[in-house]
Amino acid sequence: MQLHAIDVPPRVDPAHRPDADDDGPRPSARQAAARRLRRVWRRVAGERGAATAEYAVATMAAVGFAGLLVIILRGDEVRGILTDLVRNALTVG
Repeated sequence: MQLHAIDVPPRVDPAHRPDADDDGPRPSARQAAARRLRRVWRRVAGERGAATAEYAVATMAAVGFAGLLVIILRGDEVRGILTDLVRNALTVG
């Protein structure tokens, strides 16, 4: 099997800003759009998993709040208030 050389055009350096004297090739509109898309994708990809982390933090806060409610509701005063509330709601007349 024989491999042939492929003529690959040189990559345009995104940091290169051609001067007025520079007669080098300018990127086409499609290349410029692709470069902008890659730049945006790099920014967005850096936040990959951020939503999952936010859900984890919110879930932990909800669990902590539920634990606090359980501790409060186990107290005798609150239990008495809730019992009276249910008893009054169930009485007829």
